[in-house]
Amino acid sequence: MKMVIPDAALLAQWDRVRDQLLKEYGEATFSSWLQPLSLVKHNNQGHVVISAPNAFMRDWVRDHYFRRVESLLKAGNDNIRKLELVVSDEPQPHRATGGGAAEIPADIADIEALGAQLDPRFTFDNFVVGKPNELAHAAALRVAESPEVTFNPLFLYGGVGLGKTHLMHAIAWHIRKCHPERKVIYLSAEKFMYQFIRALRFKDTVSFKDQFRSVDVLMIDDVQFISGKDSTQEEFFHTFNALVEQNHQIIVSADKSPSDLEGMEDRLKSRLGWGLVADIHPTTYELRLGILQAKGDQLGIRPPPKVLEFLAHKITSNVRELEGALTRVLAHATLVGRDITLETTQEVLRDLLRANDRKATIDDIQKKVCEYYNVRVAEMHSPKRARSIARPRQVAMFLCKMLTPRSLPEIGRKFGGRDHTTVMHAVKKIEELIAQEDSIREDIELLRRMLET
Repeated sequence: MKMVIPDAALLAQWDRVRDQLLKEYGEATFSSWLQPLSLVKHNNQGHVVISAPNAFMRDWVRDHYFRRVESLLKAGNDNIRKLELVVSDEPQPHRATGGGAAEIPADIADIEALGAQLDPRFTFDNFVVGKPNELAHAAALRVAESPEVTFNPLFLYGGVGLGKTHLMHAIAWHIRKCHPERKVIYLSAEKFMYQFIRALRFKDTVSFKDQFRSVDVLMIDDVQFISGKDSTQEEFFHTFNALVEQNHQIIVSADKSPSDLEGMEDRLKSRLGWGLVADIHPTTYELRLGILQAKGDQLGIRPPPKVLEFLAHKITSNVRELEGALTRVLAHATLVGRDITLETTQEVLRDLLRANDRKATIDDIQKKVCEYYNVRVAEMHSPKRARSIARPRQVAMFLCKMLTPRSLPEIGRKFGGRDHTTVMHAVKKIEELIAQEDSIREDIELLRRMLET
C-alpha cells in the first residue's frame, strides 16, 4: 500500500501528542529526544511512520519512549494500527535553517550530528523583545554576531517557557548562517550525559572527549539536569576548561542562576558564573500582547484586538502556553468555521483558563483595571476627580461589587476610605453607561473575563 504525506488532521493529532509528551516528560527530555521526531508518512491501512534524525536517537526513543508515543497516537485515532520508527532520509547537514544557511562541510556536519535538531521557528527574527528579556536577547545576539569570544560563558537563566531555548536555537542558527565554517554543537545537558554514558559503555571516552573539545561553540541547554550527577559534572567541568583555554565559546542555560543550582559542585558553579549571567524575567502584559500579535502575523491571521488583550491578561504562566492557546483558538476557528470572539475563545480554552483562574480580590481588580486603563494604582485611593481617573475608579468599584462578596462599606474603604454611597453611585453610573455605550460594555466584559473564575 502506497505511503503518502500526512494530512492536516493527522498532523494536528501529532501536535496534540507532542503537547502531551512535553507535559509528561518535561522540557529537557522533550527537547532532547521527542521534539526532533517527525511524522513523515502513512497509508489508509493505519500504518504510520515517524522518523528520528539519527540512529542513536531512534534507538534511544525506541527503548524508552516508543510505547508511550504509540499509545497516545492510537488513543486519539482508532484507525492507526501500526507505528514504525525510522531514521530520517534527510541528510543531517541540510536541515532547515529559517533563513538559508550555507552548505555545511562534512566534518562539521559529523560534529553537529552529535547534538539536538534545531527548531527552524526559533530564530532572532521570531523572538519578541521586551523589558523582561532585553538583556538576554542583546547578549545572545552579541555572541552570535561576534567572531571573537565576548563573554565566556554566556549563561542564560529563567523559568520554564520564557524563551531560553528559543535564544539558544537562534544563536546556533545565526552562527550556522553567517559563519558556516564554525563547529557548533547544541544539545541538552540530559543528552550530554547520555552521550557520556554511551561512551563509557562502549569504552569510547577518548572519541567523546575529542568530539566535544574540538568544537568552536558548545551550547548546553538546561544544565540543571546534571545536578547531583557527579561523573557527568566531572566530565563537563574538564570539557568546559579545555574549551575556555582554547578561547572557544560556551553558552549555557538553566532555570536558576549559577549560585542557586543545588547539587552542582562549587567549582562548576564558579566556572558558570565567570562570564555574563543574563536572566529572563516573567513576561509583562505588553510583552505577552506583542508575542500574540507576532504569532498571529506568523500564522497569517490577526484575531480581534480584544481577544488578544484577553489572552495576554489571562495566560501569564509562560510563552509556550500563551502561543499554544492562540494556536488552539485559530485552529478551532479554521476547522469549525466560526468567528473568533471572546465567547468562542473562552469556550475553546475552558480547561486552560480554569487552570489559570483564581478568586479575584479587590486588590486584583484595582491592579487589573489600572493596567487596562494605564493609570497608577495610587489613583484608586486618591481624591482626584478628573474623568481620566474617576471613570477607571468607578469601573473598578463596579467590578468589586460584581465579582467579590465584599460589602459596599468594605469596598469604599479600599478606595481611599470612601463612603458606601460613593460606591453605590459608581455602580449605578457604570450600569447606565453599559446600557448606553458599546465601548464601556466591551471594557467591562473583557475585564470581567480576565478576572472571574
